[in-house]
Amino acid sequence: MPAAAAPWLLLAVFSGTLISLQARITGELAAGLGGDGFAAAVISFGSGFVVLALGLLVLRGPRRGVGLVLADVRGRRLKWWQVLGGFGGAAFLLAQGLTVGALGVALFTVAIVAGQVTGGLLFDRMGLGPAGPQRPTRRRVVGAVLVLAAVGLSMADKLGGGFPYVMLSLPLVAGVCVSWQQAVNGHVKNAAGSAYAGTFFNFAAGAGALSVIFLVHAVAAGLPSRLPTEPYLYLGGLVGISFITIAVATVQRLGVLLLGLCTITGQLVGSLALDLLLPHGGTSVTAATVAGVVLALAAVALAALSGTRTGRVVASSGVTRAGASERVKGPGAT
Repeated sequence: MPAAAAPWLLLAVFSGTLISLQARITGELAAGLGGDGFAAAVISFGSGFVVLALGLLVLRGPRRGVGLVLADVRGRRLKWWQVLGGFGGAAFLLAQGLTVGALGVALFTVAIVAGQVTGGLLFDRMGLGPAGPQRPTRRRVVGAVLVLAAVGLSMADKLGGGFPYVMLSLPLVAGVCVSWQQAVNGHVKNAAGSAYAGTFFNFAAGAGALSVIFLVHAVAAGLPSRLPTEPYLYLGGLVGISFITIAVATVQRLGVLLLGLCTITGQLVGSLALDLLLPHGGTSVTAATVAGVVLALAAVALAALSGTRTGRVVASSGVTRAGASERVKGPGAT
């Protein structure tokens, strides 16, 4: 692994801890809204979109980046579906709001991890990310398998009779969507020359999708009868901005699979830290949980030893716009 890639690996792991934190926040928000996971998801994603939209009013660089992306879509240098990565984030937030209360952060992470690993292997091989097609090396495949083994080990003693196994399917699908989101968001970032602009399009698409879903649900089931008063329950959008921005900035340097492995490790570490420092409900830390986290760290290190592809870009990604990052630089450029 090139030494220059180490900071990006650490950033990706850190973003995974933020994912666990957001899962806890969104799950508690849904509970505070009377179990309305649809409302919790739209509040979390929608608040992030509002913050980013307000930022565009004062940050000239990201505004130019948004214009470059729109120009690339009109000129077909960037495919229209590549700006819809937020749909993956919407699926993730919706899964959080609907299942974390029943599954808990730890078991929610298990299902998300399985989907992320599967999606990472598939999308890297397809060349969906901005780093181009990446053949799954033996070490990366072994690392992915070990990560799955790690999450299984860390959560093995939490499964039991009466557990809602069917609910695991939603975060499983959401995990695949997250890998797709990480892949296509990188193309938008490269076209804009700004991680901020890439994150903005992610939140715009996700907030739009969740708003439609929420309105349909509200017509059928009604609006939440109350809003929780704890301020921290409304910080999910800001947490999401942080980890999505990191993913947008790092996917080209690490590839979809390695980025996914790093975020998975961060999720495990984050879940462990939350259970230790901020226990909720019947959560507890066992020796199996700690062993699983250690195994996951070793798996990511093994996958990273296979090297990272830097600077390889798919020609159709819209990244051929020479000097895009230089034109975007200015006050507020990210």
